[in-house]
Amino acid sequence: APGMEQHISGVILFDETLRQAASDGRGMAKILRAKGVIPGIKVDGGAHPMDGAPDEKLTAGLDGLAERCAEYYALGARFDKWRAVITIGDTLPSAACVQANADALADYARISQDAGLVPIVEPEVMMDGNHSIGRCYKVTEWTLNTVYAALADRGVHLPGTLLKPNMVISANDADDRVGVEEVARKTLRCLKATVPAEVPGVMFLSGGQSEQEATAHLNAMNAIGGGPWELSFSYGRALQQSALYAWGGDSANCTVAQAAFLHRARLNGAARYGRYATEMEAE
Repeated sequence: APGMEQHISGVILFDETLRQAASDGRGMAKILRAKGVIPGIKVDGGAHPMDGAPDEKLTAGLDGLAERCAEYYALGARFDKWRAVITIGDTLPSAACVQANADALADYARISQDAGLVPIVEPEVMMDGNHSIGRCYKVTEWTLNTVYAALADRGVHLPGTLLKPNMVISANDADDRVGVEEVARKTLRCLKATVPAEVPGVMFLSGGQSEQEATAHLNAMNAIGGGPWELSFSYGRALQQSALYAWGGDSANCTVAQAAFLHRARLNGAARYGRYATEMEAE
């Protein structure tokens, strides 16, 4: 209806999780879909040291990917994810690393679409190190431009993809870490310079940020707005850390852990519309 917002949630599973079933025999995908959650699957084989460049990584997993994607679709998955890792250093990344990872992401995306899956393209420029936000901007811009050139070369249908990028942010150990508003402005500027308007959504990774940082940065970007894509989140640690701490491996803590997860998800949901405020952390 006009004026109403549509909330769509997806869950990224591992191979073994997608194959699991409940005690009543229902498969994981069926359970999720009954809850209104779209099942997805991680299909990459992890990042490994590049031949001749041990300080840089290339993601494996293209061998047999078409067959695996067809099987995952049959098991109920409707999207998948592939992560590439780009490290910043004094002489890194190399052009070979950026190009090889872009090519792998593009090959994965085309194979996924051919199997009926929506590919989440995840080129992560790492925030480990002491580099400035300016250096992160340049490497992120270079990486995204290279990725989208490779996607175009493979004929990937961009409206049937999602982007899961890093934010443009100072490194963890940088001496001059910048504030929330500058991260938001620089990230939006970089996306506008690189990401085609046909891409429907940008689902940010948290990349080592704290829960509060990741939520505040997403909120600031949506408050500024101005881009053609939806800006949302696909967080790992920054969505799950409080819940994992509350659970502590003890099943007796499940209820409090679920409450912690729901609270964080609601805060990020508010940030997705630019409606988050720090006071909400204590609610």
